[in-house]
Amino acid sequence: MIGDDKINTKYEDKIQKQLFSKKQSRVSKYMDLFVGKRNILSLLKYELIINLFQNMPGAVGIFLRNFFYPLLLKKVGKGVSFGKSITIRHPCKISIEDNVVIDDNCMLDAKGLDNQGIIIKEGAYIGRNSILSCKNGTIIISKNVNIGFNCDIFSASKVKIGENTLIAAYSYIVGGGHNYERTDIPIAEQEKHSHGIEVGKNCWIGAGVSVLDNTTIGNETIIGAGAVVTKDMPPYSIAAGIPAQVIKSRKNN
Repeated sequence: MIGDDKINTKYEDKIQKQLFSKKQSRVSKYMDLFVGKRNILSLLKYELIINLFQNMPGAVGIFLRNFFYPLLLKKVGKGVSFGKSITIRHPCKISIEDNVVIDDNCMLDAKGLDNQGIIIKEGAYIGRNSILSCKNGTIIISKNVNIGFNCDIFSASKVKIGENTLIAAYSYIVGGGHNYERTDIPIAEQEKHSHGIEVGKNCWIGAGVSVLDNTTIGNETIIGAGAVVTKDMPPYSIAAGIPAQVIKSRKNN
């Protein structure tokens, strides 16, 4: 298991109060949700760059995004490719190293009060329509990770994907959840918890896999398509099923 339970309601409660508060202007709410800074210059820069270049098609669009997006993000390395219609939230908390590809229609949402945000290391690939979403959590995508299309990685504390790991399409890695013990109030109003998730190096996560909070997947492990990971998986294992169970060790091959 990852570690002690981390209750992470402070940020969500604050954001929800701001969204529904009549005291907050619409511009302030927008800056809190999207820009990450209550600063008019930051807002203007965000609006100009996103509106001018986000949906620009073809090679010209890629070239211009590669030129202007580093002005928004915390860090952008060399040889990064930004596809069309990428949604970016709290860009000041997004760091991208060299030779990363982010395909069309992805979302990079680094929202939080005191989190690190999103860190994508060298040579990673984020497939079309995939989502990296923080709620005061941190997401670390290590070197040469390949994330297929329509994947969703969510973090309310910390989610780390190890080097050279493959994550096939439609996989869901969710580093957080809701308490549900009380029946006198809706689940949505109960405390949220997050222990975190760590996926080791050189793993292969099959299509449609769900990895739930408070789990570790050891190095060199394969998770079969459609499995639901609810507990730790040892290194060099092959696991499948709902819930996922180890069916074989790769060391025996």
